[in-house]
Amino acid sequence: QVQLVESGGDLVQPGGSLRLSCVASGMTFSNFDMDWYRQAPGKERELVAHISSAGGSTNYADSVKGRFTISRVNAKNTMYLQMNSLKPEDTAVYYCKAVSRSRFYSYWGQGTQVTVSS
Repeated sequence: QVQLVESGGDLVQPGGSLRLSCVASGMTFSNFDMDWYRQAPGKERELVAHISSAGGSTNYADSVKGRFTISRVNAKNTMYLQMNSLKPEDTAVYYCKAVSRSRFYSYWGQGTQVTVSS
């Protein structure tokens, strides 16, 4: 079955950096667009970044532009989110999502906690 497993979340000070990973299994990774979402306590889940199946196209939420970078290595079935200049408002559970190019199938990971605090 399809599994998406996030890792890399941690407690970090404001201004610090983290790199999140999402490893996929049970699917043809290169056939899926991939997204990072996040959900802070009491807030709705929001789209943070998107990358196309081949990695040639990326999009970011305005709140993270210039600070976060999404990437993927299809040969490793892995997607990344490099997060720099972290702010307390970046505190959330971060989820990866896979969406088939047909848009018919989608899958979620279980999430990884990122806490930005001094």
